[in-house]
Amino acid sequence: MDVKNTFSRLAALCARREYCQHDMLEKMRQWGLSEEDQAKVMQQLTDGRYVDDERFTRAYVNDKVRYGKWGRRKIEQALWMKRIDEDIIGNVLDEVDDEEYLAVLRPLVKQKLRTTRAASDYELRMKVTKHALSRGFTMDLIRQCLGHTEDTDFTD
Repeated sequence: MDVKNTFSRLAALCARREYCQHDMLEKMRQWGLSEEDQAKVMQQLTDGRYVDDERFTRAYVNDKVRYGKWGRRKIEQALWMKRIDEDIIGNVLDEVDDEEYLAVLRPLVKQKLRTTRAASDYELRMKVTKHALSRGFTMDLIRQCLGHTEDTDFTD
């Protein structure tokens, strides 16, 4: 496949949804494009603003927080795997207020508290905490959520 065809195909993909540079480079590698041609196409894609890692990161964070119900740590890890610059990741994640994470975490914790069986209150809290940590939420937010539910009886 030549540079012009590759650029056209990738530009069409980028018109449908956001992609990061790593995704585009991976596609070109799979298609067997030489590294020199990959660099040319990547330059065209970034110059034409088809690919913008910061814009991708904003969209990714928005989707994962609101729809995927992910916490900061899990999002950081996923973006790191996509080789997004740490400065971009930090800046975009810092824009998300703790209240947004809490708005996602509260119903998650509430649901898990209702559906989890445990022999003691301590065991229940540990199971819920472990679940929230696996979703990428930080311990301080989890404690904050569990603190708000202390006046609630977990063993309905």
